[in-house]
Amino acid sequence: MDLNGLLRDLFGRIDEHVRDAVVGLDAEALVTSLVPGANTIGWLVWHLTRVEDHHIAEILGQEQLWVSEGWALHFGVHADPDNTGYGHTAADVMTIRPESASALLDYYAAVAARTRELLASTTASDLDRVVDRRWDPPVTLGARLVSIADDEIQHAGQACYVRGILERR
Repeated sequence: MDLNGLLRDLFGRIDEHVRDAVVGLDAEALVTSLVPGANTIGWLVWHLTRVEDHHIAEILGQEQLWVSEGWALHFGVHADPDNTGYGHTAADVMTIRPESASALLDYYAAVAARTRELLASTTASDLDRVVDRRWDPPVTLGARLVSIADDEIQHAGQACYVRGILERR
């Protein structure tokens, strides 16, 4: 398997987890918290998508799809490009209200499509390119892609876990 195939496979698995977490759920299930203060399925999938959108847009030097394509309208919040869910309180989590499973899936699909374009052209030498100098050591493209995938796999798994519990109630 070549590098591009590896990256496509890695990020493609996230696609599957996201679908498993939300397909068939209604808007109410997406915003149901298992216990007060816990993250909802809608928030978890929104957050993982927002982080990918934020980071990939930054790598490409482009505007986030969250802003340029008006996705915020489908989630009940303003199109703040800095609102990715980091630092959200329990009250903040509850402000993220996807109108449907389709809104989550469609936003994720749009972000994932742009990511796949980046991955298709990524070479081994690109992985060492510094993409974020705000950290010490500076973050390379390879480290950023691993970070995005790791975060998304964790959150998609959490969303699937929450769904499993909700379905057994």
